[in-house]
Amino acid sequence: MSFDSFGDFLAMGRHGLFVWSAYGICLSVLAINVASPLLARRHYLQQETRRLRRESNP
Repeated sequence: MSFDSFGDFLAMGRHGLFVWSAYGICLSVLAINVASPLLARRHYLQQETRRLRRESNP
């Protein structure tokens, strides 16, 4: 499939809204799937650090 201009490429033959929103949703889900475990790990390590400090100081 070839397009005459960049505007035609973005419009995708009047299906551009569907196509680009699908790409956006997909990228959002992928970003959440990457960020969520990283943030959870960071939170867990902070909690463990606080717990160890509490236990080591009587």
